[in-house]
Amino acid sequence: MRSVVITGASTGIGWATAKLLLERGFRVFGSVRKQADADRLSGEFGANFTPLLFDVTDEAAVLASAREVRAALGGETLAGLVNNAGIAVTGPVLELSVDDFRRQLEVNVIGPVIATQAFAPLLGSDGELKGPKGRIVMISSVAGKTGNPLSSPYVASKHAIEGLSESLRRELMLFGIDVIVVAPGAVKTPIWSKSEDVDISAYKNSPYLPALEKVRAFMQHLSKIGLPPEKIAERIAEALTADHPKVRYAITPDPMRHLITGWLPKRMVDGIMAKRLGLLPPA
Repeated sequence: MRSVVITGASTGIGWATAKLLLERGFRVFGSVRKQADADRLSGEFGANFTPLLFDVTDEAAVLASAREVRAALGGETLAGLVNNAGIAVTGPVLELSVDDFRRQLEVNVIGPVIATQAFAPLLGSDGELKGPKGRIVMISSVAGKTGNPLSSPYVASKHAIEGLSESLRRELMLFGIDVIVVAPGAVKTPIWSKSEDVDISAYKNSPYLPALEKVRAFMQHLSKIGLPPEKIAERIAEALTADHPKVRYAITPDPMRHLITGWLPKRMVDGIMAKRLGLLPPA
């Protein structure tokens, strides 16, 4: 039975991916941060699901879980690691606290590095294990290729994941471990559906307040028109199992818009975004 580790399995893309892979005969180890979520998922998913209790920024806890998975594998390799856990921090760079920015990068960039270092031996960098080499799927975002204003911490983290994945894929060729990026657009997950709970009161005297209100409204819109997480799970499953996977899968509810903005001159895109959000200077 092939086994996969998924970080951030309690909701959204992680939950949907765990469900799909279990249905396809995988054993799934899914990370959660709360015991209540571990108990819930164990009840929902059954015997072939094992919860791992850790925060991706807690290196000691991640390494302890890697030892737990190694013991469960009994000398066999791990088929995949899905680096999915993440958060979204919004706000203007000039006014956002450095601590908030740092937390964004700790979770979305350092977290995957910690998980990759912990589980790579099980994927095949440890030559004593038996079985085919595993794959790493990095969950990025179309935001990693487009600089959405007032979401710079999140954009920066996903841009980092894009570059990290390119380098890591080439480094891990030494061990036969592949690295594949899955980059969704808007998805119906708690990251977007809870946007109305984002507190922007700290910016009540900021010149960015009107734009932040528009961004929050747009995030609420995305939670309604976004892709179901099950669609992203299908691409993740393909990345893990295809004979010749792509190096990057992008999946969005509005691919034409992303295609157009990708081809338009950057200055033109700047103007379009600034006009929509009210970021143009006074005439």
